[in-house]
Amino acid sequence: MSALHAGGNGDIAARLIAQWLSERLGRPFVVDNRPGAGSNLAAEAVVKAIPDGYTLLLVTNANAANETLYKSNFKLIRDIAPIAGLYREPYVLLVHPSVPAKTVPELIAYAKANPGKLNMATAGNGSLSHLFGELFKEMAGINMVNVAYRGAVPALTDLLGGQVQVYLSGISTAIEYIKAGTVRVLAVTTSTRSGTLPDVPIAGDFVPGYEASAWYGIGVPKKTLSEIIDKLNSEINSALINPNMQARLADFGGIAIAGSPAEFGNLIANETEKWGEVIRAAHIKAD
Repeated sequence: MSALHAGGNGDIAARLIAQWLSERLGRPFVVDNRPGAGSNLAAEAVVKAIPDGYTLLLVTNANAANETLYKSNFKLIRDIAPIAGLYREPYVLLVHPSVPAKTVPELIAYAKANPGKLNMATAGNGSLSHLFGELFKEMAGINMVNVAYRGAVPALTDLLGGQVQVYLSGISTAIEYIKAGTVRVLAVTTSTRSGTLPDVPIAGDFVPGYEASAWYGIGVPKKTLSEIIDKLNSEINSALINPNMQARLADFGGIAIAGSPAEFGNLIANETEKWGEVIRAAHIKAD
C-alpha cells in the first residue's frame, strides 16, 4: 500500500504511478489520501511505516516548506529516503483585466507607483501561491497586500470578480480562464516556457533568477533497503519516459522530472532551504 497526501493533480499523478507500480511489481499499490496539518499527517504516517517498499509518500513543495512552517516530530530530509521525482507544474502570474499592466515590467512599475494598493490573493498562508508571491515581491522590490483564502478556488473566484488584482495559480487551474480572456497572464514561473502556454514569457526574463514551480516525487521510510529504492526508482523512471504517461501529465501542464534518488534528494534539500528563507523573511505563519 502507498500512503500519500494528495489533491487535484497530485492525486491524479499518484494514482497513475500506483497503477503503474501495481502492474509492474504484481502487488497492489493503493492511494491513501491523508490530509491534515499541511500534509504532515501523511508524511508522519510514512515515517513510522515498515520500510518494506510498499508504503510510499508523495513528496511535494509543501513538505519542504513544512520544515520551517511547522514544528513536527520528524524531519523530511532525515526520516524520508528519496526515490524519484515525478513532475513539475508551472504556475502563472495572473492579473485582473482592470490592472493597467500587460507585462511583468509594467506590473512592477505600477506596483512601485502604487505601493500597497494591489491585493495579491493566495490559497492560504504558507500555500505555494503565497510562497511564490512573496518571493516575487521580494525579488521585484514591490509591495502587494497578501489576501489569504481557504484554498485556490475562492482565491481565483475573487480574482475573476476583481476583488483582488493579482494571483499566482497552478497552470491547470487557470488555463480555461486564460483562454477565455477573463484573466490576463503575464508570465509562467518556471525557468523555461510552458508547452501549454508557449507564447507566455517566463518571469525570470524580467526578474533575473526568479523560479518557482510545484513539484512532486516519491519517498519511502529512511531505513528502506537500497535494493528496494533502486528498484522503485527504475520502475518510476520507466513510467516517466512512457509516452502515455507523459501525455497524461501534459494534460495538466506537468513536466516529467525523471532522475536518480540522489537528484531528487538534492531537489528536496535545495527547496527546503529556499522556501525556508522566504518563510522567515516574510514572517509567514501557517494557518
